[in-house]
Parts: sequence; C-alpha cells; structure tokens
Amino acid sequence: MLLTFALCFMPIASFSQCAMCRAALESTGDNSKVEAVNDGIVFLMAIPYIIVAGIGFVVYKMYYKKK
Repeated sequence: MLLTFALCFMPIASFSQCAMCRAALESTGDNSKVEAVNDGIVFLMAIPYIIVAGIGFVVYKMYYKKK
C-alpha cells in the first residue's frame, strides 16, 4: 500500500501529451505554454484518483465503525 501511494505521488516525468498537441505547442517555441498544458493534463488526471481515494476512505471508515 505504501508503494502504491509513493508511486502515485512521485514526480515522475509524466509529459503525457498527444503527438499533435505536442507538435503544435513546441512549434511556437514558448515553453511556458507547453508546461501549462502538461500541468493541466496532470491535474485532470489526478482529480479522479483523489475522488476514488476519498470514497474508499469513507467506505473504510463506515465498515470499521460498525465493528
């Protein structure tokens, strides 16, 4: 469980743009836009995991509260 947590929150190079988006952004030469799109993708990817973790925590607390 600790390993899963560590892997989810380690800053791994996750530049997950599609080829078309990457080519369009890098052709302008403005690296701040490229970084902003990368940050947006990571943010959008992280939100569902946080929601699922929150629901899992609530279910865990409800399950052990009954015992």
